[in-house]
Amino acid sequence: MKKKVIIDCDPGIDDSLALMLALSSPELEVVGITAVCGNVPVDLGTKNALKVLRFMGRLDIPVYQGADKPLRREYISAQDTHGKDGLGESGLEDVQDEKIHPQAVEFILDTLKKEKGISLLAIGPLTNVALALKKEPEVFENLDELVSMGGSYKSHGNCSPVAEYNYWCDPDAAAYVYEKLTSPINMVGLDVTRKIVLTPNLLEYMKRLNQRVGGFTEEITRFYLDFHWKQEGLIGCVINDPLAVAYMCKPHLCQGFDAYTAVETEGISIGQTLVDRENFWKKEPNSHILAEVDERGFMELFLERLCGGDVREIRKILGQIMTEEKIRYEKN
Repeated sequence: MKKKVIIDCDPGIDDSLALMLALSSPELEVVGITAVCGNVPVDLGTKNALKVLRFMGRLDIPVYQGADKPLRREYISAQDTHGKDGLGESGLEDVQDEKIHPQAVEFILDTLKKEKGISLLAIGPLTNVALALKKEPEVFENLDELVSMGGSYKSHGNCSPVAEYNYWCDPDAAAYVYEKLTSPINMVGLDVTRKIVLTPNLLEYMKRLNQRVGGFTEEITRFYLDFHWKQEGLIGCVINDPLAVAYMCKPHLCQGFDAYTAVETEGISIGQTLVDRENFWKKEPNSHILAEVDERGFMELFLERLCGGDVREIRKILGQIMTEEKIRYEKN
């Protein structure tokens, strides 16, 4: 059976690729998209979600606009990473005559009330989820699972020495969700997402498989590639969010462990995820922390679903591309 899923996001380049993957995955039925401030201001992220839906021919899926600021701290976008428009300054036209629905929090709550077995895929800051949980915590008993792209276990941060951006952007929301949600959170953090690198060779191969999808991907990721080169000396870009989608579809692609996790909300470590793997605090686990990933298995799934083609041929080509590029990346 398909998983019915609400995607809470802040598009964002890698969010857009995640939406494309989710809409191409037979395991998932996307019942709605909720936008939150994060990579870009929420009104811009909402428009970007519609642009992706237009490209995928899925404007039938409703898009809801949510929180325009974090629970407590000042909002700081990641437009230095994703471009002023959030899509690599690609200049894609807005979708015309499409209604943007307000009240993303209410949509989340109403959907959970109407039916059990709904999954939440949160690939932006957890502000919308926290607001919904604060308002009507009892309806989350109907939640099947929460998969959150955010945090880190042993990896260094991407916006501070210790913090991943989604949780750093709204640490109070992340802390509240980890503390109050009664079902475990699947944390897809930097320890695994940092291993998912879209390189120029892979982009070129995408265009060979499917010029339309490959060209669109190249258009929105060019800015992202430049950022990673300037910031990290990396020839390629880390695409965090699609891994959360892949994990929801194929959990065997990642391995992890259960632990109690807290999120720091103050000081120089704001946004850091404190993962108590050794059970020092003697608390019941509230999270499943992903620590290992089959990066070639992910890329095989990503390319086959977005671009089509023979999976055996894709596997063969990836065997050539990714072996060479993984060695180069690990040396760096």
